[in-house]
Amino acid sequence: MSDKFERHRQAWTPAEIQKLHMLAAKDMSLRAISKALTRSEESTKARAKIEKLKISKLR
Repeated sequence: MSDKFERHRQAWTPAEIQKLHMLAAKDMSLRAISKALTRSEESTKARAKIEKLKISKLR
């Protein structure tokens, strides 16, 4: 399994940000959200911080 992300360093689209808000509201884990968005956990965490979202730390 490769942990390579083709989306590396690409800007977040409004649709991705909306999906991030929706998934965070469902109390999904950081790993699950980043996988759903095809983003790294670091990128997802950083964007969530910018958006002032709380993301579950579990798994």
